[in-house]
Amino acid sequence: MQKGILLKTDFKDLKLFRRGKVRDVYDLGDKLLVVSTDRISCFDVILPCGIPHKGEVLNSISLFWFDLVRDICPTHFISAEVKDYPEELKAYTSELKGRSMLVKKAKGLPVECVVRGYLSGSGWKEYRASQSICGIKLPTGLKESDKLPQVIFTPSTKADVATI
Repeated sequence: MQKGILLKTDFKDLKLFRRGKVRDVYDLGDKLLVVSTDRISCFDVILPCGIPHKGEVLNSISLFWFDLVRDICPTHFISAEVKDYPEELKAYTSELKGRSMLVKKAKGLPVECVVRGYLSGSGWKEYRASQSICGIKLPTGLKESDKLPQVIFTPSTKADVATI
């Protein structure tokens, strides 16, 4: 860990399943360990610096939603309490506490949700071509990175369903 920022985990005695843009995932047999790092990803690029506690915030947001939907639909979530994790993970308590979760292996749902407050990235590209984003008409004359008149929620299918 570099000055309180966790950019990458390296648990040598665990099998790395996938390293995503901001999460490292380890294969534990019938379960996965998902660790939210402090990496920054924007425009599909991972930046060389991190944001302190970002992984803890991301993990907390995920936990909020898993808790909110628990009576509506089943999820793959098992626990975010390191004390509940398998014994072989206890050695990594300091890296895992507050930024990890144990989940069941499951087939991914290829959905991505983007909340846009500003006109940039793929939204800017689409606006230049059609004056809209995901079929939502926008005022003419907007410039790249302008604040949108209202926040736009744009769900879509993920191009890479393996991204964690």
